[in-house]
This record gives sequence, C-alpha cells and structure tokens, in this order.
Amino acid sequence: MPPHAETLGKARTAADFAAVIALLDTDLNDAVARRRELEQAEDRAVFGDGDLAAARAALDGCNDAIALLEKTICLADTRRIDAAESEARADIAALGDEIAAKAVALTGRWRNAARLVEVLRQELFEADALVRAIATANGLFDAAGVAELKVNLTTTRRAAMAGARAAAPARLSRAGLQADRLLLSFLSPGGALDPRPALGAPVAGVKTKFIPASNTIPAIKPLSERG
Repeated sequence: MPPHAETLGKARTAADFAAVIALLDTDLNDAVARRRELEQAEDRAVFGDGDLAAARAALDGCNDAIALLEKTICLADTRRIDAAESEARADIAALGDEIAAKAVALTGRWRNAARLVEVLRQELFEADALVRAIATANGLFDAAGVAELKVNLTTTRRAAMAGARAAAPARLSRAGLQADRLLLSFLSPGGALDPRPALGAPVAGVKTKFIPASNTIPAIKPLSERG
C-alpha cells in the first residue's frame, strides 16, 4: 500500500491534497537520502565489504519505493488540480447566486428611491405653494404696517431642515456622490431651497443697519465752486 494511502483516500479539497503531497514529498526526500546510503553500501559490497546480494536487494526495494512515491505524488497533484478547478467553479457559481440576490435587492432599493423621490417632489410642490402664500401675506402685512406678523421664511426653512445627517459610506461611486450632493443641496443653508436673501434683507431676525445721515460721505464740489 502506498504511504499515506488512507489520508490520500480521505482527501477531498485542494488543501487536503496539498497536505498529503507535502507528506509524500518528505517521504520521497528521505527515500532519496536512503538510496544514496544503499548505493554506497553496494559499492563497498562489490569490493568485498558486505553482502552484495542483500545490498542490491535493499537498493532495488528503495528504488521501487521512490518510484511508487513519485507516482503517488503525481496522482495526488492531478487530483489536487481537479479539486481546485471544481472549487473555483463552485466559487463562481456561489458568486453568481450572491450577485443575483444583490440584483434583486438593488431593484428593491431603486424602487424605494423612486417612490421617495416622488414623495419628495409632492412635498416640495406643497411647500412651494405655502412659501408663495406666506410671501404674499408678508407683503400685505408690510402694507398694513403690521410687520410683526410677518414670517421669516429663511429662519423657518433652516429650522425645519436642521438635524442629523446620514453618514456617507467611505466608498461611494461618482454617481452616488453627485446624487448625495444634490440631495444635501435641498437641506443645506444656501442650497437649492435656501437661496441667499437679497442684500439688506433681514436674516434670522437680524435687521438691516442703515448708515446715519451724519456719517454719509459729503458730495465733492465742482472746481468752479471751490474757494
């Protein structure tokens, strides 16, 4: 029976066969070293130092063992390659199943994203109508001299959109980054829904400061009027 035949028979994976091959290689190296010793013993027996027939029989047995080891290693390596290829095919098949499942999950994510975008659009339509109604009312309050009734749209909008932000993953595609920036522009100060107020307009309750008349820059007289 070949050395490690039982272990070789139980091997199933490429790693199992590689472990058996390592054991067989060790045995082969020991057998090759033993053959050198037997060759030297045969040489001595030829010149009368020892039993020549026994030396040659031992050497023949060692050569047979080496040939068997080499044959077994070759067989084990063939089976190792077959097992590795089978495992690679199984890995590819498993990856195919995994990707198919991820494709289904992706379809669900896109469907949810599309639904949320439509919900967002509807909310923005309603918000825009309310902004226009409040802006019209603010104009009426100014005309009626009751500015204290006005609603500061900038303050209201920024307060409503304040809060925690979802952390973006470390790895995000270029398209994902662009979409994230677009969505954040709806929430960030100065973004798509929060344009900068007109110059001099009150922001968050801060009133415009006017320069007193005494601090105005005097007009420059023409040369003909100068003394």
